[in-house]
Amino acid sequence: MNSMPPEYYNSPDDGIEPNLLATLKRFLPYLWPKGRPHLKIRILISAFFVLAAKASILSLPFFYREIIDTMNETPPSGKNAILMLLLALVAAYGLARLGQIIFNNLRNFAFERVGQEATRTLAETLFRHIHNLSLRFHLSRRTGELTKTIDRGTKSIDTMLYFLLFNIVPTAIELTAVMIIFGLNFGAPLVSITLAVVVGYIYFTSKVTDWRNKLRREMNTMDTHAIGRSVDAMLNYETVKYFTAEERESKRYAGAMQQYANAAVKSENSLAFLNIGQSLITNMMLAGAMGYSIWGWTKGYFTIGDLVFINTMLMQLFRPLDFLGTVYRTIRQGVIDMDAMFQLLDTKAEIVDAPNAQSIDVQHGEIKFENIDFSFDKDRQIIKDISFTIAAGETLAIVGPSGAGKSTIAKLLFRFYDPQSGRILIDNQDIKLCTQNSLRRAIGVVPQDTVLFNDSIGYNIGYGREDADQKAIEQAAQGAAIAPFITGLKDQYATQVGERGLKLSGGEKQRIAIARTLLKNPPLLILDEATSALDSRTEEDILDTLHQLSQSRTTLVIAHRLSTITHADNIILLDNGSIAEQGNHKELLAMKGLYAQMWQRQAQEKL
Repeated sequence: MNSMPPEYYNSPDDGIEPNLLATLKRFLPYLWPKGRPHLKIRILISAFFVLAAKASILSLPFFYREIIDTMNETPPSGKNAILMLLLALVAAYGLARLGQIIFNNLRNFAFERVGQEATRTLAETLFRHIHNLSLRFHLSRRTGELTKTIDRGTKSIDTMLYFLLFNIVPTAIELTAVMIIFGLNFGAPLVSITLAVVVGYIYFTSKVTDWRNKLRREMNTMDTHAIGRSVDAMLNYETVKYFTAEERESKRYAGAMQQYANAAVKSENSLAFLNIGQSLITNMMLAGAMGYSIWGWTKGYFTIGDLVFINTMLMQLFRPLDFLGTVYRTIRQGVIDMDAMFQLLDTKAEIVDAPNAQSIDVQHGEIKFENIDFSFDKDRQIIKDISFTIAAGETLAIVGPSGAGKSTIAKLLFRFYDPQSGRILIDNQDIKLCTQNSLRRAIGVVPQDTVLFNDSIGYNIGYGREDADQKAIEQAAQGAAIAPFITGLKDQYATQVGERGLKLSGGEKQRIAIARTLLKNPPLLILDEATSALDSRTEEDILDTLHQLSQSRTTLVIAHRLSTITHADNIILLDNGSIAEQGNHKELLAMKGLYAQMWQRQAQEKL
């Protein structure tokens, strides 16, 4: 018996601290994309401009020192002779500062395509993966939280690439260069003190940032919950109105936003502590270095230019280090966001194609269910040892009380789920050995609840076949008997249907669903209680259309009202997951069993 793996992922608010190295390892292929040489060249060019910018900024203290020392040591009588040298040094100083800006912008220009391509590639991969996950996952997800996870994760890729290449690496290069320069010019004591302070600064920043990340995770959790509440309420707008629950939903949303606000206050207050601590360390270092320089000057070891040189060099070093706190926080947050996204990517699809699966070949359209058992979990078996056949071109209807497993039969045929045991055959081909794509291309579905895209009527009908032109869309509308309604509208096929098609009536939405199924023109058809939500007059009109749609197709009808399936070639009555009765309408009435009782009860309800 096959087991059904759960399809859940740890959301960003699950309280689990992601593994930094493991997440970065997953991230590295986007830093050096395989098979994309033009992007690698851009990265190398960006790296060159990074080094050029650092060389420019590191040269500034040298020019500054030479200018100060030259002005200090030159006697008044020699000022005219040295003026040209000083002007040259000033020009070099200005060019170095300008060069840093130019190189940084050229770096960004070269790298921008890399970041955008990485974001695009990951977003496309994630989008495709989510659509490949099975129905079980999508029934358990929260749309708002899932959307936020995707948005944060994909955006973090570009940010991480930028900060790693243009902040972490350049700062490390600059720190190494400063240590070498200090060692050659001022000896080991200044190197040791500077290195110790930098290490202490980084340690303090990392520890406080880790603490702040916990607060930020809490803030993100509250933010995600607030967005989830908001999206939920918007999607269920009509339900909120039905139960006059606007105030209730407002209170729920206000409560979520209050929790977010409290978490945000804690997070922002902790930032003040971090900034004060960082400033204390950097200013103590600068004061100490200046004191050391003055001491050296009194001993004759250093010049006045050396004091300016050391001070300028440290200020330049601590400028990226000051920003390093923000970089570290951003990277840690990026790791959290990417970890949630990678967990989503690692979520295994429950329904996968078998190795060497072949496209299904539907010649006749005979469907067989052989000894099917299915359960969502061990304690809830839905289908129990069901077997039946739908002959090619015939219509089989499945009826029964709510929860009997009617719609589950349709989902098993469409391979939203796989049974624990038994086989489903189409023209003697086991659907588990066929590709899902080819199977679903062969099946048309008119669902009970038609959900439309927030687009035009033409777009929603045309969704039935990717290459459909306007003429084919109009023919499908004619076949579904909705063309007169569409042509009577001001914008006709360009008319917008609103979110989930809420601008249309139930009957109009059903006809659009029928039209796009006609456009798809599949050999197999599933009608899943396609008229149960309609009034009697609309139901009769649509039933006629559905009967025409099912002509010359093998059709599985899931029905609640028995009056809609009296024409079926065969009818199965499900009760508690098993076949209780089977036959055509007249045969089942003659049995005077459960079907006859349901027929009589529904007939009385019409009176």
